[in-house]
Amino acid sequence: IHCVLPTKLDKKLRENLRDARNSLFTGDTLGAGQFSFQRPLLVLVDRNIDLATPLHHTWTYQALVHDVLDFHLNRVNLEESSGVENSPAGARPKRKNKKSYDLTPADKFWQKHKGSPFPEVAESVQQELESYRAQEDEVKRLKSIMGLEGEDEGAISMLSDNTAKLTSAVSSLPELLEKKRLIDLHTNVATAVLEHIKARKLDVYFEYEEKIMSKTTLDKSLLDIISDPDAGTPEDKMRLFLIYYISAQQAPSEADLEQYKKALTDAGCNLNPLQYIKQWKEYNGMQSSSFAPSLLSRVMNTGSQFVMEGVKNLVLKQQNLPVTRILDNLMEMKSNPETDDYRYFDPKMLRGGNYIEYQNLVDYIKGKQGKHILYGCSELFNATQFIKQVKCTF
Repeated sequence: IHCVLPTKLDKKLRENLRDARNSLFTGDTLGAGQFSFQRPLLVLVDRNIDLATPLHHTWTYQALVHDVLDFHLNRVNLEESSGVENSPAGARPKRKNKKSYDLTPADKFWQKHKGSPFPEVAESVQQELESYRAQEDEVKRLKSIMGLEGEDEGAISMLSDNTAKLTSAVSSLPELLEKKRLIDLHTNVATAVLEHIKARKLDVYFEYEEKIMSKTTLDKSLLDIISDPDAGTPEDKMRLFLIYYISAQQAPSEADLEQYKKALTDAGCNLNPLQYIKQWKEYNGMQSSSFAPSLLSRVMNTGSQFVMEGVKNLVLKQQNLPVTRILDNLMEMKSNPETDDYRYFDPKMLRGGNYIEYQNLVDYIKGKQGKHILYGCSELFNATQFIKQVKCTF
C-alpha cells in the first residue's frame, strides 16, 4: 500500500480479507477455481506518484472521447449542426441538435477499437462502411434478379439459386441493420473527435508531449506553441507547459519561468495549477529521473494520411506508465526502488484515475497469460476535471 493513509486502510483491508463472508476471491460468482491458484494482489496508489499522465493529450479512441467530448457513464452527448437555414435576416447556421449515444459492451466496434490509436479507428470505420455497402448492394442485386422473366431452364435455375441467396440475405437483415446503426454512431462520434483534433491541433500536442517525456530532441520551441493563437485552447497550452515543468531535468531559471508565465498569461491561461505543481515538486524532491524516459516514451513516426487530411497518423508503441510499472514490479516480485518501500500489497488509484492509465494496464495484461486485472479509482476524470481540481487548491 502506498498512499496518504496507509495504516488505517491496511488494517481495514486485512480485517475484511480475513472474514470469509466478505472475501472477493471466494464464491461461485467468479467461476470454479478461477483464482484458486493465484494469490490476489491489491495495489493502492496515490495520484501524486504521477501527475503528468492525467494532463497528457492522448491518441487512443476511448481516452480521446473522454478528453474532448461530453462522456459520462458510457454515454456520449454530441451537438450536431444541421447546416444553414435561410431567414429574413439572411443565412445563418441552423440550431444544433443534441444527440446521445451509448457506448456499451454490446457494441462490438467499441469493444474492439476503444483502445486503438485514432487513425486506426477512422480507417476501421471506413472499412466497416464499405463492407456494409457491399452487403447492401448484394441484396439489391438479388432483388433485381428476382424479377427475371422467361421460362427457360437457365432462368429458372438462376432464379432458384438466387432465391436461396436472397432468403439468406433477408435472414441476416437484422444483423445488417445493427451494423449500419453502429457505423452511423461511430462515424458521428469519430467525426466529433476529429473536429477537436483539427481545431486544437491535438496531434501536435500529443507528439510534442511524447518528445518532452522521452527526452527526444524538440523540433519546435515550446514558446512558439504557447504563443500560437491557432494551436489549441488556453487549457491545452497549460497542460503542455505543466508536463514540460514536471519532466524537466532542472527547473527553468527564474528569467525563463517569467517568460513562460507571461506567454501563458497572454494566451489566457490560469496560472494556479503551476503554483500547485511547483509546491508538489518541491515537497516530493522530484527530479527528472523520476519521470524520464519512463512516463510515456512510446515510439512515434509519421505515416501516410488517411481520411484525416492535415492530421498526423501517429503510431504508438506500448510503454508502461508508472502505475503499470508498479503493478508489474509487485506481480513479478521484482526488486525496484519504486516499490521497495511498499507494504503488503486490481490496482486502485486514490484521488482520481483516467482512461490513459486504464488502457495502458489493459495492454500490459494481454501479455500475462492467466492474469486478471481490475482498475478502480475514487473518480474517473479527464484533463479538464483534473485541472479544475488543481486550481481549487489555490
